[in-house]
Amino acid sequence: MRASDQRLAELRETIPEVTPAEARALQEQGAALIDVREPDEVAQGSPAGAERLVRGFLELRIEDAVPDKDRTVLVMCAGGVRSLFAAEGLRQLGYSAVRSVLGGFNRWKEDGLPVEHPRVLDAGERERFGRHLLMPEVGEQGQVKLLESRVLLVGAGGLGSPAALYLAAAGVGTLGLVDDDVVERSNLQRQILHTDDRVGTPKVASAELTLKALVPGVTIESYELRLDSGNVDEVFAGYDVVLDGSDNFPTRYLVNDACVKLDIPNVHGSIYRFEGQVSVFWPGYPGRRGPCYRCLYPAPPPPELAPSCAEAGVLGVLPGVVGTLEAVEVIKLLLGIGDPLVGRLLHFDALAQRFSEYAIEPNPECAWCHAEGEFPEYVDYQSFCSSAGVGAKAAG
Repeated sequence: MRASDQRLAELRETIPEVTPAEARALQEQGAALIDVREPDEVAQGSPAGAERLVRGFLELRIEDAVPDKDRTVLVMCAGGVRSLFAAEGLRQLGYSAVRSVLGGFNRWKEDGLPVEHPRVLDAGERERFGRHLLMPEVGEQGQVKLLESRVLLVGAGGLGSPAALYLAAAGVGTLGLVDDDVVERSNLQRQILHTDDRVGTPKVASAELTLKALVPGVTIESYELRLDSGNVDEVFAGYDVVLDGSDNFPTRYLVNDACVKLDIPNVHGSIYRFEGQVSVFWPGYPGRRGPCYRCLYPAPPPPELAPSCAEAGVLGVLPGVVGTLEAVEVIKLLLGIGDPLVGRLLHFDALAQRFSEYAIEPNPECAWCHAEGEFPEYVDYQSFCSSAGVGAKAAG
């Protein structure tokens, strides 16, 4: 007998095997079904509700997918051979109730059990996002989630530029861009989405050219308009996260209020001269109630106390730091990883090269995000806008 055959026989004596029908019944009772086949195999179909962990990374990623080592784990491959070796590896990691599915996916399909066709990465995507695939916190499933995500950026200027570039590069599949402004030469000191030959071009059109050149497959949804109470619900509908890159209070309050109403995370950033700040305003954050923007700033300040970057100036690289931090928060929210800046305000002082963090508590008296209160009407604070009449002007 060949050594490989002998080894396989030994595994069959020690690893319990179950039929696909038995595996389905166990899955319905709470067992974890792990499909260890390669992506090209999974693309042809996979058991409904299965975790897809390619064999080469199984031991590295199983503890994230199945943290409870006493939970029943069912391992499946194409024909029931690779799953035996995979099951042995899981037992060595301490999983106490591991089973191999007899006949694998081929028999599962023949037996007429539920099959779904999950989105998998093609060869080009695997090459482009290869560094993400090496990270257990992202992996193939996380990358697919990014590709299926929709993020709205309010402002295609100083903050929106680095955020949009990095979100597109990271593989966020759909980016919405809201901005009614055109490219000016004075923007080019910091708004890196745009180029000198596009002066006078609408910013959303210029941004789309840059983003498509970087990632041809990204979907751009452009909104060359001023956000106001009459259109904000329609614009925001269907997005997973909103990134606020605006530079005026009317837009910031409108973004906040719409996000609270629609229960969308609001990744906020702002900049002033050498300082910037980032937070995530999301009262509906799972596990703990977060504050909204109005919990921190209940109402806009007088116009004379709220100068714009056009009046006060801004260090050219500062939006790059703050906008990139916003992009990090967006990706964490989309993937459900890490500790987002919910209830925390991160302040950056570029002159001192120092970060400071401040806790923000939800205001139980906040009329907009209080859990038991009735949501008020939108308020258009146009009189407070330091750049008169602009309802979605980009920060910086």
